[in-house]
Amino acid sequence: MSKGHKSGARALGSGRGVSYSTSPLLASKTPPWRSRFLVALVGLAFAGLLGRAIYVQVLHTEFFQKQGEARYAHTLELPASRGRINDRTGQVLAASVAVPSIWAIPKEVDADADKRRELARALGLSNKELEAKLNPEARFVWLKRLADDETAAKVKAIGLKGIFQDREYRRKYPEGEAAAHVVGFTNVEDRGQEGIELAFQKELQGRDGSRSVVRDRLGRVVEDIGDIVPAANGHDIDLAVDSKVQFFAYQRIRDAVAENKAKAGSVVVLDVQSGEVLALANFPSYDPGNRQNLSGEQLRNRALTDVFEPGSTMKPFIAGLSMETGRSTADTLVDTGNGRYAFQGAVISDTRAHGVIPVREVIKFSSNIGAAKLAMQMPAREMHEMFTAIGLGQRPQISFPGAISGKLRPYKTWRPIEQATMSYGYGLSASLFQLARAYTVFARDGEIIPVSMLRQPHDHPVPGIRVFKPEVARQVRQMLQEAAGPGGTAPLAQVPGYSVGGKSGTAHKQEGRSYTNKYRSWFVGVAPISKPRIVVAVMVDEPTAGVYYGGKVAGPVFSQVTAQTLRLLGVPPDLDVKSQIVANQKAAPVEESF
Repeated sequence: MSKGHKSGARALGSGRGVSYSTSPLLASKTPPWRSRFLVALVGLAFAGLLGRAIYVQVLHTEFFQKQGEARYAHTLELPASRGRINDRTGQVLAASVAVPSIWAIPKEVDADADKRRELARALGLSNKELEAKLNPEARFVWLKRLADDETAAKVKAIGLKGIFQDREYRRKYPEGEAAAHVVGFTNVEDRGQEGIELAFQKELQGRDGSRSVVRDRLGRVVEDIGDIVPAANGHDIDLAVDSKVQFFAYQRIRDAVAENKAKAGSVVVLDVQSGEVLALANFPSYDPGNRQNLSGEQLRNRALTDVFEPGSTMKPFIAGLSMETGRSTADTLVDTGNGRYAFQGAVISDTRAHGVIPVREVIKFSSNIGAAKLAMQMPAREMHEMFTAIGLGQRPQISFPGAISGKLRPYKTWRPIEQATMSYGYGLSASLFQLARAYTVFARDGEIIPVSMLRQPHDHPVPGIRVFKPEVARQVRQMLQEAAGPGGTAPLAQVPGYSVGGKSGTAHKQEGRSYTNKYRSWFVGVAPISKPRIVVAVMVDEPTAGVYYGGKVAGPVFSQVTAQTLRLLGVPPDLDVKSQIVANQKAAPVEESF
């Protein structure tokens, strides 16, 4: 090998012999535009980052903070406990209890088909319903609200990721069907829908609180952030209703509807000293805690919402007005003839001929003719003013939804025959609740009193508005005692040990402009007559077991409810039971008129 070739080989075999400064590649000059371009790119990148930083941290910082917080910070609702509804003795009629509610973050639910089917069975859902709820696009979904503890335990045992449980409040109604139309119910959002729950929604609801927390990706609370706003629980509502009287009234009207094969029935019990509603019961009813397949027939609070022509229950008011204006006394004779009276092209009839009878017997025998003749002695205006004074044609002033006014036309539109028929309860309409309140006029010596669903704080009698003189009201009360006694129209309304008085009523039901062969039967009475404490009103709708007169259908319910209520109130008996039984055996009942 030559000397030149050896030196070349040494240069190639050792990197140390390379001279980079003399490399042709490195020795070539870089074009100026290329370096400027690279510097420009770097500058633009920094400018973009700077612009983005200003956009995020200065211009839209609030938006991006919220977006960030939404991914880790959560506001938990601290639900307020809804107030309780209590009866007059403190017995709970409605209360809230904490129950589990199950929810999910759909995108975090990681389960195979078998696990999902198991979850659907535990929740009582179909597979299709569960899949619809677990839509991955949803951030939050309720799977089952207000569940029972058994369902919650089954879901927890499955142990699926992304499924969570919280506690919410659910209403419980210990008295069930008996008090359903009084307390009403709430919806899934715990808002009142019927009854007292609706009437006092604002007072019962309270105000929810809140708690801000940080949650990890598994939904667990890591820490609290910010201040906790405590929940303000709702106020309790203390009703005038006595749960024992309410339950007994419900049982008796339920049994009466069954015995008479009737469509429905209602009972109202008023304390005439305080104006408190001790019971308001209807049948059919419903369980407010389980409202599946609930019908409108069950929901109707018939004592307040159903109006009807009050029939013979109006006759005592006509007699009272006649005596109040000096046109008659209790002993003034009225000629009722042979039981048929032609008037203004129509015929007014009684169930039998009574002949010439005093005013007191017009009420005792329930004479339509006698009532009409008394009414036609007075101007229509006087009758209208009296009807208005006792609350007819006006919505009851009571803290309760659904109460309606009934019908009372202006007196200037009355024809003479209409004035006559109104005297025995046809041509106007009222609810059972309105009738019960109207009869406080006789129980309170001529005063009509305000009524209340709420417990009243005082024990002395509530002031009323005078309609009749005290002596007139007491005389009518004696007439009512005769009407409910031996020889009257409702001897079955008698109560062992107590003097009672009242008036039965029976009316054809009107459908459209014509009357049918369907009836409503009712009885409204006062007890004890010597010193009245309660008014009880009973209505049975469409009895079809062969008996439909109010004294025979509604009278026994009045007797049972009155006896139980007076005993619960501690009212002492005012009659000797033995003599009362003997008197009842001596006299046969008289059929009543419509």
